Amino acid sequence: MAKKEKLILITNPGSSSRKYALYCGYSLLCSLHFEYEGEKVICTLTDEEGKKHRVKREFTGLANTTTQLSEILTEEGYLTKVTKLDAILARIVATGEYFSHDHIVDEECLEQLEIAKKRTPLHVPVVAAEIKRLRREFPGVVTIAISDSEFHNSRPDLMKYYAIDTELADKFEIKKYGAHGLSVGSIVDYMKEAGILADKTVVCHVGSGSSVTAVFKGMSHDTSMEYTPLAGMMMATRSGSMDPAAATAVKRALKITEDDELEEYLNKKCGLLGVSGQTDDMREIIRLRDEGDKRGTLAHAMFVYRLQAEIAKMVAALGGIDAIVFTATIGERSDEIRRVCMQKFEYLGFKVDEEKNQRGIDEGNRRTNIAAEGSKPIYVIKTDEFKEMIRKAEKLL
Repeated sequence: MAKKEKLILITNPGSSSRKYALYCGYSLLCSLHFEYEGEKVICTLTDEEGKKHRVKREFTGLANTTTQLSEILTEEGYLTKVTKLDAILARIVATGEYFSHDHIVDEECLEQLEIAKKRTPLHVPVVAAEIKRLRREFPGVVTIAISDSEFHNSRPDLMKYYAIDTELADKFEIKKYGAHGLSVGSIVDYMKEAGILADKTVVCHVGSGSSVTAVFKGMSHDTSMEYTPLAGMMMATRSGSMDPAAATAVKRALKITEDDELEEYLNKKCGLLGVSGQTDDMREIIRLRDEGDKRGTLAHAMFVYRLQAEIAKMVAALGGIDAIVFTATIGERSDEIRRVCMQKFEYLGFKVDEEKNQRGIDEGNRRTNIAAEGSKPIYVIKTDEFKEMIRKAEKLL
């Protein structure tokens, strides 16, 4: 008898939107996207063929979307009295040892989420509240907290510790945990299956949040994000790594009184947005540069340089490089960023084929190699964090 595929709901809550995806095994059935349109919340459903339509319902706010989720999925024909959810998955981006692993959500996990909210006040509260609402909406359904850091547990200790008292670091769990582990894990699993995973590979997850990871024989060796996703390279609205004394100077200059407020500023008002003064969208940044806008030009140059610097750091960590991968929104879509970034790495044996780079990933495919003849591989690969979450959840179901 064939094994029954499990029906899994994945939640991806943001500060200004809610996204859900319903899977049967590894097959996407539909996705739901709740967002504000003016003062109203609207819901768009996308089916397995990519067709979209607006759900004809009224919502009083994002926090209340879960109360109608079951009814929507039932009305749309995805759930019935017989066909019920087998599991709910939620990605957790949180510091600390506990959430460096996946967990079935129970009372202990809920208590750990409360602790994590204090350590990571910008990332954990939204998902913690979402988990509680979904558990009420779908009583009895197994809920799993999927770690976004677990992939990076394989790193040597020297890549995890700060240069502080190690007893202090251990006691208060002040270490480099990394993030984007689901994305990088997805890329590594795909490359293994495709038979293209080289021993020394650098994976560049370049999107609104960006990180660079050194992968040695399929395992994380080092990564640019650290205690929180704020560290590492410059991002859409995040400053990236910054001298703590400079951050304190920003706090004084803006007359900020609370540390949480400073953290929010560095996470939400810096990066491309802060430097350009106008936008956090890389497409707009490139347009500003092309129009000669001074701050837009600086934002573009800084972003590329920070990306190059993180790649170079990972090459040093690996003691060389055999292949490089670009993924996530900017990495997959911006031929300009890939082209300019790779100009600095011809000395390492990389050269971009301009035509292949501009064409990018052909429709229906998941990857392309944009390297010129004789160059080491330069892959552009679509990441699939949701399928990676399902793969990890299977170990607990």
